[in-house]
Amino acid sequence: MTYLNFPKNFLWGGATAANQLEGAYQEDGKGLSIADVLPQGKDRFTIVNRPDFNWTIDKSKYRYPNHQGIDHYHRFKEDIKLFSEMGFKCYRFSIAWSRIFPEGDEKTPNASGLKFYDEVIATCLKYDIEPVVTISHYEMPLHLVTKYGGWKNKRLIEFYKHFAETVLTRYFKQVKYWMTFNEINSAWAFPVMSQGLVANNGGNDKQTIFQAWHNQFVASAWAVKIGHALDPKLQVGCMLLYATTYSYDANPVNQLATLQQNQAFN
Repeated sequence: MTYLNFPKNFLWGGATAANQLEGAYQEDGKGLSIADVLPQGKDRFTIVNRPDFNWTIDKSKYRYPNHQGIDHYHRFKEDIKLFSEMGFKCYRFSIAWSRIFPEGDEKTPNASGLKFYDEVIATCLKYDIEPVVTISHYEMPLHLVTKYGGWKNKRLIEFYKHFAETVLTRYFKQVKYWMTFNEINSAWAFPVMSQGLVANNGGNDKQTIFQAWHNQFVASAWAVKIGHALDPKLQVGCMLLYATTYSYDANPVNQLATLQQNQAFN
């Protein structure tokens, strides 16, 4: 019998996003991100697509669990130690854009934010865990939406480019694997997460979504170019969402509908 084994250097691990677990959503100079104003629950996309949605936090009506997360911002050392005990060989996490550039359009980064990720990466390496960094994971600075309209505005290319260059230049010697955007294709279903678009600023218009995608693709290409200029061996690319739909039964009509749904969504 022939056994197919994973190579010795295969990267087993796990993944998180800053807006999911860090908490500390306004500590040490961090600005608000779009994730910070999205309420919890199954109705969140209905809420953000109401005509009167205005990107504000209303704790009298909604819960915002990401404001606390699992307090990873203060407990990352023990969290990563636990990852090591679980046998992680890699850990994918994101750098919160609004922790480095609180409003997204500044020239000078927030030193406290950089210090935090210095320590996160150093802790990963201490336990021989390969860091895999996502540059943008559903957490663009809120200011880039309220002032510029989100990714439909070409000016975001330069803001993202500056952010990407800042973190790539700082960490390229410690981090070999980079993702420019998380689930970049997800905007087809929920553009609020990756593009900052809702019903009242273009989120229901496919032309606007495609324009925003174009701007993100250009920004992603810049990040790849910057990374490879620093070190040609860096592996840099975006991540795609693939959400599989399964047919109700073997009926050819349902099978075809399932195929079309998978093609359209993914």
